[in-house]
Amino acid sequence: MIDLLSGKFKKYFAESALLVVTILWGATFVIIKSALDDTSAMMFIAIRFGIAGLLLAPVFFLKYKLFTKDSVKAGLFLGMILFISFAAQTTGLKFTSATKSGFITGSVVVMIPFLQYFIKKKKPTKGAILGAGLVFIGIMFLASGGSSITNFISDLTENFGVGEILTLICALFFALYVVYLDILSSKFEFWVLLSLQIVTTSALGFLAAYFFTIGGIEKVYMHFTPNLIGALIYTSVFATIITTAIQTKMQKEVTPTKAGIIYSFEPIFAALFAFFLISEKISNFGYVGCVLIFAGLIFSEVYESLKKENG
Repeated sequence: MIDLLSGKFKKYFAESALLVVTILWGATFVIIKSALDDTSAMMFIAIRFGIAGLLLAPVFFLKYKLFTKDSVKAGLFLGMILFISFAAQTTGLKFTSATKSGFITGSVVVMIPFLQYFIKKKKPTKGAILGAGLVFIGIMFLASGGSSITNFISDLTENFGVGEILTLICALFFALYVVYLDILSSKFEFWVLLSLQIVTTSALGFLAAYFFTIGGIEKVYMHFTPNLIGALIYTSVFATIITTAIQTKMQKEVTPTKAGIIYSFEPIFAALFAFFLISEKISNFGYVGCVLIFAGLIFSEVYESLKKENG
């Protein structure tokens, strides 16, 4: 009985920790949107993760014996996936609306169960799949911004361009990140994975900034205004070190599909922060979407228990 309670406590504690991650991510939408007035996208990613990497520098000296060949490969691999996801989303926002970006990124909740099945050969529970479906519908309502959902879908499909494609790539790679983090975080040392993910993302950010400049995709610039400095401090410490640490440490206690459902709360918290910080209103459709997302999480949590109780 004690072991059972201990197992449930670990599970619920991990889920609560991942919800904290989602809250911290939710605040970044308003902060980064404002910060990009003072910096190019790739430089922001590079400096954000660079600051986080410098703060984690003592790890390399204190834990150097734990940096085995296999663990380094795992950390670099996760960092590459994480960078592609961030880079695709940030660049995609230049070519599409925040509403479309939020909706397409939210499709990660549908991708994860399929990737979990193909990569881990582990079939998600029916409760998790049905919960993910409810969450996806909720994200659709939240993204519609008060107009009809049919108009939103029509606009999305008729104007599916570069920005939408890049954001879809972001969702795919974040879904891959969630699944592979579940696999690798239970095999390798936490500090190795955490530090290498962050350093790799920063290094690739600098490389991307250089090649984007040469290719004429994006001009590199950074004006260190109080607004940008505040954004870098928040995103590097709270939305990078703390969030990545919690993910790497806690996600192994939760299934990838359940983690995806929890992460899908991000647009709800983003909408709340936008409401309180920049007075953006939440539409009636948005409220319905929030309820559906919350219902999806609860449904995925209790479905299997109810099924067992009812035989």
